[in-house]
Amino acid sequence: MNPAGSSARSDLRLVARRLSPPLIAVHGGAGAGHGPAELVSAGLRAALDAGWSALTAGSGALDAVVAAVVAMEDSGTFNAGRGAVPTTAGTVETDAAVMGALPDGRVVSGGGCAMTWPANPVLAAREVARAGDALLLAGAGADRFAESVGLVRVDPGSLTGGQPGQAVSSAGTVGAVALDGVGVLAAATSTGGRRGQPSGRVGDSPIVGAGTWAEQARVAISATGDGEAFVRAGFAHLIDWSVGAGAPLVEASRAAFDAVARWGGSGGAILLGADGELVVAHDAPAMARGWRSTTETVAELDRR
Repeated sequence: MNPAGSSARSDLRLVARRLSPPLIAVHGGAGAGHGPAELVSAGLRAALDAGWSALTAGSGALDAVVAAVVAMEDSGTFNAGRGAVPTTAGTVETDAAVMGALPDGRVVSGGGCAMTWPANPVLAAREVARAGDALLLAGAGADRFAESVGLVRVDPGSLTGGQPGQAVSSAGTVGAVALDGVGVLAAATSTGGRRGQPSGRVGDSPIVGAGTWAEQARVAISATGDGEAFVRAGFAHLIDWSVGAGAPLVEASRAAFDAVARWGGSGGAILLGADGELVVAHDAPAMARGWRSTTETVAELDRR
């Protein structure tokens, strides 16, 4: 494997690393509109610190990815949680999903979409996964569920980027993947929606198999970009299927990005294999990404 991970496609920037667990990777969106690189990098570092603290304290991969995503939702720097963008109706409608394993070994997944008030949609998604009686809750039902599990209700007006001039990314969906010390994989993704989206629109972030996926002993994935194209391509499922059929993770990621491109989309993703192989790729103008292991820490806004 070429450590530089050069792709045959000139518009696909790809980095591959093989790292020893525990390790965590995060992204802060792929697209044309990000805030200052220093602010974005600081947000990524805070997320990596939160996830790494969970991993090194003995928590599992699922807790680590949730902690990392919560940090990015709380920052207001990214288009998730407190940095969400309003729909054309002026409403806040956030999405999130998680997939991983609980301490008892039970593999779980769950998500929420079109949520209007949780400041941390990923926490609602985690509770949906824990409850286990639904895979995806939407709209008012997701809001009611969030209230029933004790999430604090906040003013939706506080979830639209904060103060005027705050650097909220127009493509800043956030996500994390992790591999813990016992080999468990997990993924989490959270978004404040596409800028200017119609009310009720759902992208790929809360859709298990599209923007979020974690198959134990195989691969964990969190994606960002043109959600409709990622859903149509079955992006995460396509990668998982390819890896299961014997394709190297780098080649599986290239094929999946080709599928997204055929549907007219672009974006980015972080992919983590059960053997510690990390692939970070994007064909967007820029991607906020980072990763941390015992030997390497990276947090950067990468531009094509």
